[in-house]
Amino acid sequence: MCAAGRRRGRRERALLWCVLVAAWEAAWGQLRYSVPEEMPKGSFVGDVAKDLGLQLPALRDRGVRVVSEGRTQYFALHGKTGHLVTAERIDREQLCRLVEKCVLRCEVIVEGEMQVYGIEVEITDINDNAPSFREAETELQMSETTAPGSRFPLRYAQDPDVGSNSLRRYELSGDEHFSLAVQAGPGGEERPELVLAKALDREEASFHELVLRASDGGEPARTGTARIRVAVLDANDNAPVFGQAEYAVRVPEDVPVGSVLVTLTATDADEGVNGHVKYSFHKISDRSSELFHLDTETGEISLKDGLDFEEISSHELEVEARDGGGLSDTAKVTITVTDVNDNAPEISVRSALSAISEDAPSGTVVALLHVQDRDSGANGEVRCSLAERVPFRLERSLDNYYRVVTARELDREEVSEYNVTVRAADGGSPALRSSAVLALRVLDVNDNAPVFAEARYSARLPENNAAGALVLTVRAADADWGQNARVRYRLGEGRVRGAPLSSYVSVQAETGALYALRSFDYEEVREVGLWVRAEDGGAPALSSNVSVRLVIVDENDNAPQVLYPPAAAGAGWSGVELAPRSAEPGALVAKVVAVDADAGQNAWLSYELAKATEPGLFRVGLHSGEVRTARLPLARDAARQSLVVVVKDHGRPALSATATLTVVLAESVAELVSELGSAAAAPGEPAGSLTRWLVVAVAAVSCLFLAFLLLLLALRLRRWRRSQLLAAGSGALRGVPASHFVGIDGVRAFLHSYSHEVSLTADSRKSQLRLSGASCCDTLPARPPPAEPAPLLGEDPAAAPVSSSAHTCSAALPSAASLPFPPGVLSPAQGQHYDFQVLTGMNFNTRSEDKEDFLGSFSDNTFSSNASSPCLSDCGSERRDRSGARREAAAVASRRLRVPLLADAERRRSRSRRRRRSRRSVLPPQAARSHGAVRSGSGTGSRGERRRGAGSSGVRGGGEIAARRRPLRSVRRAAGREGGQRQEGGARRALARMAGRQRQRASRRRAGGRVLLPALLLCLCCRVASERIRYAIPEELGRGSLVGPLARDLGLSPAELPARKLRLSAEKQYFGVSGESGNLYVSERLDREEMCGESASCSVSFEALVQNPLNVFHVEVAIQDVNDNAPRFLRENFQLEINEFTSPGARFYLGMAEDADVGINSLQGYELEANEYFAVEVKESQDGSKFAELVLRRALDRESEQSLRLVLTALDGGEPPRSGTAQLCINVTDANDNAPVFAQDRYRASLREDAPPGSPVLNVSASDADAGANARITYGFGETPAKVLQKFVVDAESGAIALQEALDFEDTRGYTLLVEARDGGGLVAHCKVEMEVLDVNDNAPEITVLSVSSPVPEDAPAGSVAVLKVNDPDSGENGQVSCELSGEAPLSMVASSGGSYKVVTATALDREQAAEHRVTVVARDRGRPALSSRAALVLEVSDVNDNAPVFEEAAYSAYVAENNAAGAPVVRVRARDADAGANGRVSYWLAGGSAGAAGAAPYVSVEARSGAVYAQRSFDYEQCREFLVAVRAQDGGAPARSSTATVRVFVLDRNDNAPRVLWPAAGAGAAGGGSGGRGAAPFEVVPRSAEAGYLVAKVVAVDADAGRNAWLSYELVQAAEPALFRVGLHSGEVRTARAVSERDAAKQRLVAVVKDHGQPALSATATLHVVLAESLQEALPELSERAAGADSPAELQFYLVLALALLSALFLLSVALAVLARVRRAGPPAVLRCLGAQRFSVAGAAFPADFCEGTLPYSYNLCVAPGRAVAEAAWLPPPPPLSSLPAEELLGGEPCGKRSPSSSAGAGEPPTEPDAPQVCKPARSFSLSLS
Repeated sequence: MCAAGRRRGRRERALLWCVLVAAWEAAWGQLRYSVPEEMPKGSFVGDVAKDLGLQLPALRDRGVRVVSEGRTQYFALHGKTGHLVTAERIDREQLCRLVEKCVLRCEVIVEGEMQVYGIEVEITDINDNAPSFREAETELQMSETTAPGSRFPLRYAQDPDVGSNSLRRYELSGDEHFSLAVQAGPGGEERPELVLAKALDREEASFHELVLRASDGGEPARTGTARIRVAVLDANDNAPVFGQAEYAVRVPEDVPVGSVLVTLTATDADEGVNGHVKYSFHKISDRSSELFHLDTETGEISLKDGLDFEEISSHELEVEARDGGGLSDTAKVTITVTDVNDNAPEISVRSALSAISEDAPSGTVVALLHVQDRDSGANGEVRCSLAERVPFRLERSLDNYYRVVTARELDREEVSEYNVTVRAADGGSPALRSSAVLALRVLDVNDNAPVFAEARYSARLPENNAAGALVLTVRAADADWGQNARVRYRLGEGRVRGAPLSSYVSVQAETGALYALRSFDYEEVREVGLWVRAEDGGAPALSSNVSVRLVIVDENDNAPQVLYPPAAAGAGWSGVELAPRSAEPGALVAKVVAVDADAGQNAWLSYELAKATEPGLFRVGLHSGEVRTARLPLARDAARQSLVVVVKDHGRPALSATATLTVVLAESVAELVSELGSAAAAPGEPAGSLTRWLVVAVAAVSCLFLAFLLLLLALRLRRWRRSQLLAAGSGALRGVPASHFVGIDGVRAFLHSYSHEVSLTADSRKSQLRLSGASCCDTLPARPPPAEPAPLLGEDPAAAPVSSSAHTCSAALPSAASLPFPPGVLSPAQGQHYDFQVLTGMNFNTRSEDKEDFLGSFSDNTFSSNASSPCLSDCGSERRDRSGARREAAAVASRRLRVPLLADAERRRSRSRRRRRSRRSVLPPQAARSHGAVRSGSGTGSRGERRRGAGSSGVRGGGEIAARRRPLRSVRRAAGREGGQRQEGGARRALARMAGRQRQRASRRRAGGRVLLPALLLCLCCRVASERIRYAIPEELGRGSLVGPLARDLGLSPAELPARKLRLSAEKQYFGVSGESGNLYVSERLDREEMCGESASCSVSFEALVQNPLNVFHVEVAIQDVNDNAPRFLRENFQLEINEFTSPGARFYLGMAEDADVGINSLQGYELEANEYFAVEVKESQDGSKFAELVLRRALDRESEQSLRLVLTALDGGEPPRSGTAQLCINVTDANDNAPVFAQDRYRASLREDAPPGSPVLNVSASDADAGANARITYGFGETPAKVLQKFVVDAESGAIALQEALDFEDTRGYTLLVEARDGGGLVAHCKVEMEVLDVNDNAPEITVLSVSSPVPEDAPAGSVAVLKVNDPDSGENGQVSCELSGEAPLSMVASSGGSYKVVTATALDREQAAEHRVTVVARDRGRPALSSRAALVLEVSDVNDNAPVFEEAAYSAYVAENNAAGAPVVRVRARDADAGANGRVSYWLAGGSAGAAGAAPYVSVEARSGAVYAQRSFDYEQCREFLVAVRAQDGGAPARSSTATVRVFVLDRNDNAPRVLWPAAGAGAAGGGSGGRGAAPFEVVPRSAEAGYLVAKVVAVDADAGRNAWLSYELVQAAEPALFRVGLHSGEVRTARAVSERDAAKQRLVAVVKDHGQPALSATATLHVVLAESLQEALPELSERAAGADSPAELQFYLVLALALLSALFLLSVALAVLARVRRAGPPAVLRCLGAQRFSVAGAAFPADFCEGTLPYSYNLCVAPGRAVAEAAWLPPPPPLSSLPAEELLGGEPCGKRSPSSSAGAGEPPTEPDAPQVCKPARSFSLSLS
């Protein structure tokens, strides 16, 4: 009983413990279930509702759901049954790979209770995976020498299942050679190994097929298979063998690059590496190695560069075939190159002309060519030809030389340049051709006149153009070239409206641009016709003309001119039109008449009414200008109507004019007069101002006229006094009749005068002389020159240096022959004088060479001057400082006039016609036609001509280019230089005779040359054709070494060498010939091997050319060989690999050495360094070349000696002999007989999971006793899962295992790796590596929000609002988590079961204080360092309507200006409600106020949404000034809450009322303006005795506005006498400002303005009429006579204008008469003087006013610039004609240093004062250089 009781007690205690445990598990919410994998979706797992004690209805009401870790939900809770079922297919191997126990966790959350329960489900394994091998097929390689019993590891199988379902056994099926052995690994796993049971034989079977099967322990069992292929490796016991011992190939030389020429085949009975044959060149020259490429794998010899038969015609190669074991064989390849036609003929231009004249005769040689072809046979035969249609032909010369000659005369205008193409074709098929282009330029001759681009030109030019505007451009082209084609343009003579054509238009000489010189007027000139001439620059020049028609286009430059009404109609009432008030519509009132001076559309006029008093009363005809009534006049229409009519034309832009008409509406003339009288006062106001200006103008014109008369009188008195003074000192020729004087000394003597400008510069030794064209002034001849010569500059040699200022002096030219100018330039007449002007003079004493350079060509007697000439005393400023005696002598000499008798002058005038030809021109016709035909230097030849020659004269002009063109012209110029004093006709005849004789001599010489030249060439060709000179020299001679006496061998003496011009012709000049001795020397280094390669004989051929006559000789130099090259191996090192099993007697080909020398100097034998294993034997090939073979004498042993280094020597037969060496490196190869061995079978390592990729894990090491490739070990992974291979990588060379991908302790905590080591022979060893992953705190806690109650009403009670789940994947302390809330909120956190937490409210919520609560849940683990994570939790609080709207202000005030627009905003009220949504939505409406008392319609309204208050009507300040409105605001809650605010609106005043004048009445002004017949206007009478301040009247006005807008001020704006009255600013009282005077008008009209102070200010006017009279009876006559008095100012103005016009006309007439008188005394203008010739020999004694005693009118401008040495003399343009003076006035006497006041000095003449500086006038003329 006791025992039973004890047992019962134990059972009860056990049951109690079970109940307690169950209760504990239920309390903590932990449920555990187990389910096999691969269950279908929806399979039952467990009854959660029953296990948790939950009722099904409560389960549905409380909202229970299942939450799993991760993204995939593997389980779900059935809502009806409360069962836990599978939601997805579960694969244990995928979820828990390499994990023994697989458990899935999830949580059940009860929403209503905020409870969490944990569930663990264990997944059990089933046999659903068969064993599998990583590779379905495995290949092993074994040598046939492998010993039986050798083991080879195999890759093992893998099975993801666990327990009994995992891998259990292996089986092998195959043949008898192999068996299977299974070994236990370090971890207890089974490893299969393949065991060799029987020796292999590759000849019986080269491979074996095996099958490995793996089985697991499941029911039923699953299997996996792998196929194993064992390849048997062969041993190297056979050498390669070529199919042929020698290969012969013939290929054309044009075979394309890359073509396969021959394929060599060598076979090897071995397999694999031992049977793999590689080909290489064993013997090949450097050039052949550049041409051919040998494929090491296929044995194909291909072409990698182009072949050339002409370079090398045959190539010999030796090819070696070597297998992988080091055995080899050789074969010889002979490649013969056949010739093809691949070389085009080569054309070399030995000599050629670059230019030829177009008049060159036919047969002129232009080029010498040499043609050759490098091909042989028919391919080298060359035929030459020229291109068709060229004026040239080809002639065969010696051997391969050709000449290109002209076939006919050339024409440069047809073809200016020839590119003659010489074509050469060989005899090949197809024939090759080449060409050479000869560029030949044809020189020009002036044989073409300019041709205009158009036959005639026309242009349209708008009028009013700017002066200088471009009209058009004419263009002419000249087919010639250079100066002959340079076209210049000029205008033909013509007149337009009596004026010269040149004053209207001008043409630019260079471009042909036609410019307008003045502004054209279409109304004056409508069309201009002219001719333009184009002239080229040839000699003689050719020209052509073209007509140009210039049409002037009208522009709208004239405004319409109004004829009626006249312009003065607006100023008075004379142009008034009368229109009866009873006129019907359309009645003609007036007609505006206007005209326009323009034409066409610019003259079309249109009329328009621009302004009218009554716009609708009148209308104007658009084109007629008739003014008609548009309607009936009404009684309210004003009696006086003003019309402004605008007259416009149709131009662009349109111009217009205005006409003003005054129309009076009256039935009779009497009524018209009354209307005119009433309006007279208005325009009379500005009459006073106009009168004042007219009086001022009359006075000013009168004063100006009087001053002008006084000035004329003063000038006349001064001239009279001066003439009296001058007459007193000139009495030398008094009393002589004027008829006795024909001319005086100083009159221009030549028919065409010349001026010379000499410019001296200091930095050059070149002088220039410029000559201008002939003058147009005909003058009388001069007197003979004085006897004594004078210096050039008019001073003695001892004088001081010339100053830098400009002077004028005179010099005499005694003879043309002594001048430094060419003969024929000046007339033979002697005694001519020239004026020199020196500009910026230079010091001749400082630079003597500069002075001599300019004056060297002048003789001592070239220039002379009168010693007593006063002009010479003026040349230097120093002369003015001399003694008084000298000045007195000069003054006396100036008064001595040497005048010939009248009879002499008459005789000369009677002979003038006979001497017309001689006086017509001083220059010869050539110089007159061309400005550049004058040469520098004298007829005997100056220093400049001797230096330059006849062809370098420095002439500027067209003659410079023409001088180089035709020989005939050069002969003419030479004749002109020799006979400069002859007449033009004789010179031309002499030139013609000389040219004829030269042509005859040239034709005879050409005829003789045509006969002798062919015969001479034929003899020379026959003599030289068989001659070939040969020399022989050794190579490597120094530069300058003698080859042979070439000139002597050619039969030339040293004296003939300069004339015959012996030279060599070759592409590369290896040799040179001495120009003195004619010996042949070496000019370049000669290398026979470089020049001729392997050829036995070597020679260089070239041609020797001699000229005068042309001969060609062939020279050949043989180059002999010397021993200058040592034998050379193609490779400096020979690498040989010989297996230690190779039997003695084996031979190895070593190749041959190369020696560039030939004969005995070439290669003779080989020698090998002494050793005990190898010897060398010398072999000779079929072509005689010697090569070496290495012979093995003794067996090799790699263990005793692994390598040998020997020296191979090649020797030639020279004296002394030369040698070359090569190194033999022999490596003894080993056999593979040892497998790799690991240092450990098992390796262990640990690695932190945060190790970065690339971190080293450990290093495994294996060793192999073999050497070379057999001992080279490579590491790799064995049978390892793919997931592991992704994580790690092993270095194949070092065995270092490194991390490839990041580790994760939470994923996998350890790895097992299988590493294998394999040598080069295929032997393998294995080891195992176990790697442990160490955990680190790398995972922050994960916070999951399971449930949130949001939003929460603000009146909700305290309770839970959210459930959270916190998890940390780390382990240990790294996975322990603590949670807390961060942030200020009435929330707290409470821990629950299973790592879940609840968030509950701590206090009551208030949405107005916080609409939402944002807190942060912080989870932090206990790792080092600790990691944390945060999750934001947002709890929204919903609103309750517990707040009423509140206005921003309790009372609002608004201000609105009156006259506002209806609907204008007044004010905006705003109320705010703290609630949200509909509870906070506020609406507004009016609740009452004083606004409704004024009427039924309210003043304002309020918008319900925005609270904006708007005005419903326009307010008027004068009616309502303020009102009050109540506005209520109400929210949208239930129940609604509201509040009220008051709005007070104030109306502001605006200035909207103008002042209103009460007195005088508004109609007073109008009545005052009427005529007296229509009633008296109100007026005020002021006695004339009134004093200042007298009250005249008071203007009374009021303003309806208020405040500042109603403040009024008064101002007087208009009054007949502004200073007589004033108005009080604020009172409006009109008082007198001063006492009334008698001159004040009786009637005064005052206009006062009344203004308020508003913005803007408004005003009104009041008109007051005041009559100055003592009584009313006195005022009435004044009012009746005011119309008549209005005409008085107008009459005064008329007389003032008339007086002003008369005075102005008289003043202008006086000025014009004075100017005409001055012009008449001065003579005609310079332009008119040049147009007409003026002779001083006309009837009557007349003298030029500008003269100087002893000076002829030749003017030299000598410009000397400091710092230069260039003298430049320029012929200036002809001076203008001088005015004539009576002899009496001339004999009155004036010093010649001063000009007469009546002298018309030009712009370039010296000033009247003697001390004034004088400037050289520039000359537009050609120049002549003096060098």
